Amino acid sequence: MSISDNSPRFSRGWARGAHMSIPLLLCFLLVCLLPFALASDSTKLLFSLVRESDTFSQIPLIPLLSLFLIYENRAAIFAELSIGRTLGPALISSGIVLIAIARLNLWQLGSINMVSLLMLAAFLVWLGAFALFFGARAFRVACFPLFFLLFMVPIPEPALSKMIYFLQAGSSDMVELFFRLVGVPYLRQGFVFELPGVAIRVAEECSGIRSSLALLITTVLAGHVFLRSGWRKLVLCVLVIPVVVLKNGLRIATLSILAIYVNPGFLYGRLHHQGGVVFFLIALLPMAFVLLRLQKSENKKPVPSTSAQPPITAITPLEEGE
Repeated sequence: MSISDNSPRFSRGWARGAHMSIPLLLCFLLVCLLPFALASDSTKLLFSLVRESDTFSQIPLIPLLSLFLIYENRAAIFAELSIGRTLGPALISSGIVLIAIARLNLWQLGSINMVSLLMLAAFLVWLGAFALFFGARAFRVACFPLFFLLFMVPIPEPALSKMIYFLQAGSSDMVELFFRLVGVPYLRQGFVFELPGVAIRVAEECSGIRSSLALLITTVLAGHVFLRSGWRKLVLCVLVIPVVVLKNGLRIATLSILAIYVNPGFLYGRLHHQGGVVFFLIALLPMAFVLLRLQKSENKKPVPSTSAQPPITAITPLEEGE
């Protein structure tokens, strides 16, 4: 979809003028705050979920990362400004409609879905405000950091529960595989493992949904920075799924083996509650290896074919007497 804007352009001096850029940014920020002012109840739910649940802890970080990406590429993004009189109002209006739906709550949405609706509305309003105050050209150049803001929209129910269940099942299968490789005796019933002297259950908290989102966000950023090809970026992102399952299984199996053969306190100690960073770094290793391989294949220059020979001009002998 191409984005065009026939509105008049402002000069580069206007864009860089401090006396004009400050009012422009203030208006932009005021529009960005509009969703949270119109949906104060959902905003309170948002703060509560971010504070109490690790699943939503990445939400405040996403706008900061997006802002950093825009700042890093500010020379290209804001080289020419305009007023997006079509795209901007359309996106802002769509966001306000979602806010109205959230306030009416005709479908009796739960807290997670209410917050998802609020953040989706904020996402649309923020995109619209950017297009309105900076123009369609700036919107096109800043497409990646703008749509990167989608990561701040929480996964709604029942999709979130299905994803957690998928990670639980995959992690449990991986734990069983590790137990077989190491030779740990076990009896499995669904997500519960009966081990010598201890029983463990791969609970929802052990699904790794938070680290999965963190790894996906890191992978998307790395692909954007280091890769150019779209299909290579997609391959890198798809690889997150098996790596996350492998990482979760390794973590649970490691804690269980340490609890059996070293000390049962490993199931409740610091490695259990704070060791996620260690296993997250372990998960980054295969991702970094694949990224390097993809980058290397992308940078390969085609070798000129040796089969092509220069044309040979036939020389006929002169007839005698010529």
